[in-house]
Amino acid sequence: MQLRYRFRLYPNGPQQAALARAFGCARVVFNDALRIRKDAHEAGKPYPKIGDLSKQVITEAKKAPERTWLGEVSAVVLQQSLRDLDTAYSNFFASLKGTRKGPKIAEPRFKSKRDQRQSVRFTANARWSITAGGYLRLPKIGEVRVKWSRTLPSTPATVTVLKDAAGRYFCSFVVETAPGTLPPVAPEVGIDLDLGHFAVLSDGTKIDSPRFLRRAEKRLKRVQQALSRKAKGSKNKEKARLRVARTHARVADARREFHHQLSTKLIRENQAIAVEDLAVKGLARTRLAKSVHDAGWSQFVTMLEYKASRYGRTLVRIGRFEPTSQVCSACGVKDGPKPLHVREWTCQACGTVLDRDINAAVNIGRAAGLAVTACRAQVRPVPVPAQRGEAGTHRDGQPTVVGITSL
Repeated sequence: MQLRYRFRLYPNGPQQAALARAFGCARVVFNDALRIRKDAHEAGKPYPKIGDLSKQVITEAKKAPERTWLGEVSAVVLQQSLRDLDTAYSNFFASLKGTRKGPKIAEPRFKSKRDQRQSVRFTANARWSITAGGYLRLPKIGEVRVKWSRTLPSTPATVTVLKDAAGRYFCSFVVETAPGTLPPVAPEVGIDLDLGHFAVLSDGTKIDSPRFLRRAEKRLKRVQQALSRKAKGSKNKEKARLRVARTHARVADARREFHHQLSTKLIRENQAIAVEDLAVKGLARTRLAKSVHDAGWSQFVTMLEYKASRYGRTLVRIGRFEPTSQVCSACGVKDGPKPLHVREWTCQACGTVLDRDINAAVNIGRAAGLAVTACRAQVRPVPVPAQRGEAGTHRDGQPTVVGITSL
């Protein structure tokens, strides 16, 4: 299976200028090829193949006086830009035909130098390498310092160098590895995702929501106000824009790290996990939109999904219309819908006091067919008023009133 490893890059001034040239050349080649394909479509002609596009927008374009600067970057970068366009069109047509799973893919669009994300890809033909000192040697760019957080399990097939909106550089390696499995364990857990707590497990564990965006709101307000005061097109406005982007990047990185740590912990400790298929897009259009986006449920469930597939665990999604908050996890009686402010309720059938979130987590696990229990959940039986025919004790077949001996 293929895995992607991402590390931080620290290019110096000349290397940043060389990377900027590579980004620009790849973008120009992509746009030229896209324009040719759009013109062919409007004229009713078949799309030109990659070989013809390569000859027209790379080989012949380098000979033109106004495009000689295309020779200042590695030819592999330009070829990979054409392959990216071809892949984008393939995904677009597959989405139109319905042969591709997932959300619909839009038609490829022209790239802009003002796009927040710029990237180039080097294959083995580019003869890039990792030096003995831990530097990444790229053709026509030089040896770039890398911050290695782990060792690569095998020799990478490709490396992608990208720049994000915050001005940070990263290198991403695609590595072929054998699928690994974790030793089997007994526990199975249902997870209820919520806003009060980020996640509530069926065993009674409640995981607080860090609320990274809410905690950074004061700083974000300050830097965004500073950005709005800068003159349009000035150097100071670009510096202020970078400060805003870096603040948002810190929030996103902290949220992603929290999701990674929690998803890895759950995958290691449980053989099967059940989650609810939430309508995140619908919830994001309500007054709770900021809190929903701050929680990042979709990213967390996606991590659970690919980690379960990688390590031999089971992840089950149940339907979003399952009445998990209306059914008593103790006796299974449906007690009807309840407003959101009701966080604890008493079952009218068995008299069990149920925590709303833990009860939902237990029901999610059972709806997925898991053997979950509420052994450590916050549920407790309470005295239930006896019926009229049961109010009394029976001694020797003689009914008596409780607390009064028989005469």
